[in-house]
Amino acid sequence: MSQALEALRGRSVSVKVPATSANLGPGFDTLGLALALYDELEVTVRDEPGATIAVIGVGEGEVPTDETNLVVRAIAHTFAAVGQPMPGLNLVARNVIPHGRGMGSSGAAIVAGIMAAKGLLEGIVEIDAQGLLALANEMEGHPDNVAPALFGGLTIAWVTPEGPRFKKLIVHRGVSPLVFVPEHVMSTALARSLQPESVPHEDAVFNVSRSALLIAALIQSPELLLAATEDKLHQSYRASAMPETDRLITLLRENGFAAVVSGAGPSLLVLCSDPSQRLAAADLVAARSETRWQPLMLAVDFKGATVVQAAASAVDAPAA
Repeated sequence: MSQALEALRGRSVSVKVPATSANLGPGFDTLGLALALYDELEVTVRDEPGATIAVIGVGEGEVPTDETNLVVRAIAHTFAAVGQPMPGLNLVARNVIPHGRGMGSSGAAIVAGIMAAKGLLEGIVEIDAQGLLALANEMEGHPDNVAPALFGGLTIAWVTPEGPRFKKLIVHRGVSPLVFVPEHVMSTALARSLQPESVPHEDAVFNVSRSALLIAALIQSPELLLAATEDKLHQSYRASAMPETDRLITLLRENGFAAVVSGAGPSLLVLCSDPSQRLAAADLVAARSETRWQPLMLAVDFKGATVVQAAASAVDAPAA
């Protein structure tokens, strides 16, 4: 065993990663919100090469349990990026974030792997906040989901020639997220394929104004959420692929609720201005939906991903 691998021998970490909702209406590929619903991962270094993963909960019996698993690939990607040999690993994933529903499950898997690698490499190689985001963005392709998964809260993410960047903001305590999760799934790739190459100038201006307003609504003025979540950039183009999502969003918005597609869908997110409004929205969907939707009344996660070494204290994703 090499000296580098010997240093990892016997190490074990536990990781916790929140679900996310991206776009939030007008903030396409830019805004993301961390939600208090968590996938958990345990990773232990073993002497034998290779990796196996036991999946418990969502994805059990469906996702790969070998080195092709997305979490394992994220760990391997991180080790390779920092020039360290990949040790043999045993992993146990306890998943609750729905797959293919627009709640950031793939981003959470990528972040879980990167944070596991960070924890295993503690004291050997240090990875800062920008490094974590860059690694996650390389695998995910866009930073809007992985930024809030890493750092929590409301994040604004953008890409520069030097790599992705983010700003974390604290959400107003009155904002109460409600996610409606359907039984059917939606392919992110399919949703993206429905986007046009260009949009009318007035639609672009419309979304710029609403995105700016949405930041103010989320951190200072929740009473503006309905107006602030209007969108002309992506949701209408994707509506044909998820008609029930589109119908319920129209119904909710006509009744004064700030409803949007969660990520690529088909789940929908309602940004309520107080907890009682969530109950009214849930009652409306229960009475008027044509299929079964599970309402998840969630808090905003303010902490983001964490990694705990065995017999050690928690290590958060570092702030910028």
